[in-house]
Amino acid sequence: MDRQDAPKALISVWNKEGIAELAGSLVKAGYEIVSSSNTAKYLRDSGFEVTEVLGLTGFPSILGGRVKTLHPKIMGGILARRGNQDDETARAEYGIPLIDIVVCGLYPFEETARGNPSKEELIEKIDIGGVSLIRAAAKNYADVTVVADHADYKTVMDALDGGGITEPMRKELAIKAFRLTASYDATISEALADALGTSQRDDAEKVIPLRRVQTLRYGENPYQSAALYMPTLSDPVFEQHSGKELSYNNLLDLDTLLKGQAIFKGSNACVIVKHTTPCGIAEGQDALSAYERALESDPVSAFGGIVGFTGRVDKALAQKLAEHFYEIVAAPAFDLDAVEFLRAKKPNLRLLTTTGYYMPREQVTANRSGFLVQSETLPPPPVQSEGHWEGNPRPDLWGDLLFAWRAAALSKSNAIVLAKDFATVGIGGGFTNRVDAARYAILQAGERAQGAVLASDAFFPFPDSVELAAHAGVVAIIQPGGSIKDADVARRAVELGLSMFVGGPRTFRH
Repeated sequence: MDRQDAPKALISVWNKEGIAELAGSLVKAGYEIVSSSNTAKYLRDSGFEVTEVLGLTGFPSILGGRVKTLHPKIMGGILARRGNQDDETARAEYGIPLIDIVVCGLYPFEETARGNPSKEELIEKIDIGGVSLIRAAAKNYADVTVVADHADYKTVMDALDGGGITEPMRKELAIKAFRLTASYDATISEALADALGTSQRDDAEKVIPLRRVQTLRYGENPYQSAALYMPTLSDPVFEQHSGKELSYNNLLDLDTLLKGQAIFKGSNACVIVKHTTPCGIAEGQDALSAYERALESDPVSAFGGIVGFTGRVDKALAQKLAEHFYEIVAAPAFDLDAVEFLRAKKPNLRLLTTTGYYMPREQVTANRSGFLVQSETLPPPPVQSEGHWEGNPRPDLWGDLLFAWRAAALSKSNAIVLAKDFATVGIGGGFTNRVDAARYAILQAGERAQGAVLASDAFFPFPDSVELAAHAGVVAIIQPGGSIKDADVARRAVELGLSMFVGGPRTFRH
C-alpha cells in the first residue's frame, strides 16, 4: 500500500508514556502516523517516520502553539462520515484525507492547578485543540477510534495485533472520551473560578469533577455496589497504615469522625462513633485520658465502632485501645511503636493518619427527589454576648455548655447531650422526638446526670424535656431557641431552678 493511501492515525499527547509502543503497533498494522510539535519530534527520535500536520494542512503552528490542529483538513478528516456522498464530495473538493484513529492526551491542567500556579500559567494549560480532537473522534465513533487515556494503549495494541478494532470497542472508547473531557472541563471550571476570584456555587448548572480512588467490596448491604470518589483537585484525607480494606459503612462513620476532629480541634479530644453518630466524646489532659473518659460515656455502643483523636496516639494509648474491638482508629499522628503494637495485636484494625486536607464546600446528597446541594461549613459556636440567659446566669459552666453544644452538633437529630467536666455522660441522637432523645440521654447518664449540663441541637417545642432534665439533676441547659413556646419553656426552666442559655444556631444533622 502506498503511504499516501495508508489509513492515518493522528497522535498528539502531552504525556509520552507508552506512546512509542502504541505507535509501533499502529505502523505494524499499516497506519501512517500524523503528528505535530513535541509529539512528532519524540516519535522521530524514537525511530518512526512521521507526517507533520503542516504537511496535511499547509498551515504552520501559530500563536505560540495555541493553534496547531484546529484546521478543516484535520477536523474534516476526523468528522467525515464514510459512505456519505456529501461528505465525500467535500473531501474531494478540498483535498481532505481521512483520519481513522486519534490518540490524544491533554495538557496537564490538573497537575498545574495543584502547583499553586499564576493565573497566566493556569490559563496556558487549558487544552483547546486536544479536547476538540477527542470530541470530534468520539462523535464519529462509527468510523474513527479515539484513544484519550494511555491506560487504554495496551487494549488497543492487542486489538490491532489481533485483527483490528471492533465497533463495540470504538463505542466504549468514545463514551470514556466524553467522560474524560467532561471531567477535564469541570476541573477547569473549579480551578479557574478560584483563580479568577469568581463563584459558580449558585449556578443553575452544577458540575463536580470526581475520580474513583477506591472500589469497595459492597455498599451499606451486600446487594449494593459502592466506590469512593474524590474531587479531581483534592488530596486524600487519610493514609491507611494497617488493617482490612475500608468499607462503605466505615467511610460513612469516618465522615462523622473527621467532622468531630474539626469541631474539637485545639483540644486533646477523643470521639467514638457508631452508625454515623457519636456514642462518646471527651477532652482530657492527653489523648489517653480523653479516650478513657469518652469510653465511659457508653462502652456498650462503642463496641465495633470507630475512634478518633485530635492528638497523637502513643503506645500507652494503643495498649488501651487493644483491649476493645474497634473497626478504625484515626489520628493526625501515631508513634511508630504504637503502630507496630496494634499491627501485631489487632491485624484487622484499620489505622488511619488523617490529614484534614479536604473540606467540601458543598454537601451533595442523591435521593429519589434528585440531588440536594447545600453549603458545607462547620456550625458557628454560640457566643455569650449574642444570646441571653434565662434564670441565674452560669458563666462558670460555659466551657461545659459549649462542649455539650459541640457534641450535640455532631450527633444525629433529634439530639440531646448531657456532659460534665468536658465529657459526655449521655447522648440521645437520631430520635424522632426530642423528649425521647432526652429520656435516652438521661437513662444513659444515670447518676452522672447530677450536676451535668444539657445541650439540644434545636429548640424545645414543649417544656417536657426541660422537666425531665431538672428531675435528673441537670443544672444548666444550652439551646438555640426559636419555638413559639420559648416563653413557656423558659418560664418552666426558671421555676425548676435551671439556668438556660438561649443562643447559637440550630445544628440539625439528618
